[in-house]
Amino acid sequence: MEVSDSSSRILAGLLEARTGQQLTMSRRWRIETALSALLRERSIATLDELITILVMNKDPKLADAVVEALLNNETYFFRDRAPFDMIGQRFLPEIAQRRPDKRLRIWSAGCSSGQEAYSIAMMLSADPLRWQGWTFDIIGTDVSDAVISKARRAHYTQFEVQRGLGIQETIRWFEEDEDGWQANEKLRKMVKFEVRNILDAPPMGGPFDLVLCRNVLLYLNNERRRAAFERISTVIAPDGGLLLGAGETVIGQTERFAADRGHRGLYRPVDLTSPEAKLLGT
Repeated sequence: MEVSDSSSRILAGLLEARTGQQLTMSRRWRIETALSALLRERSIATLDELITILVMNKDPKLADAVVEALLNNETYFFRDRAPFDMIGQRFLPEIAQRRPDKRLRIWSAGCSSGQEAYSIAMMLSADPLRWQGWTFDIIGTDVSDAVISKARRAHYTQFEVQRGLGIQETIRWFEEDEDGWQANEKLRKMVKFEVRNILDAPPMGGPFDLVLCRNVLLYLNNERRRAAFERISTVIAPDGGLLLGAGETVIGQTERFAADRGHRGLYRPVDLTSPEAKLLGT
């Protein structure tokens, strides 16, 4: 199935218009793989036929399905373990010392099918002595209806569970059935999910002590990336932390956050009204 330049441009434009995400030239190789199942399901022979249907608006729901298929929902439990170790062993315990109400608020932005948010829940639950008497408000958001529905179901295949979880973790937090593994009730109750674009208004429930926005901003242009940082800055606690993906940074992107030298990959909000920030801005 050959993807012409014109078809690529139309599909990239649709994705960007609906989600704000860019389908750059380096990522357009995904189009064929991403849409092949949808074409078979809808009995559409070629991409050109798909484009014709989209342009003529013969099937409004088809555009939604195309956007869902083009989104990159790659995720797995405890993705890149090191950040979770840093969060669980150092950052959150440090934050906890300044939270007399014994409540932590965490936002997983671009959570995909929920593995990141549930990983945080597992990490905290696995240390009951440290967190005895604490309340955790964990919310996961994503632009995709399909992955949020999956996250709420908290049901994963054997392959999905094996990606990131050991046998003991799987048995502790999941119950096996004929179709895969269901997260137990305790884990499900710890996390809430909602459909929300990172470019829209942030979720309620802040200020958040920790915001995870990993490998999301990669797909936005500079202007939208800056807007995303602005939105996150409005709901993060003054002493909270923003965790980005390994290939992401705030340098040259925003003045709202600065690197935390003591916690690799973590960024702290900057008070732009402080004398230090004003001096740097001159």
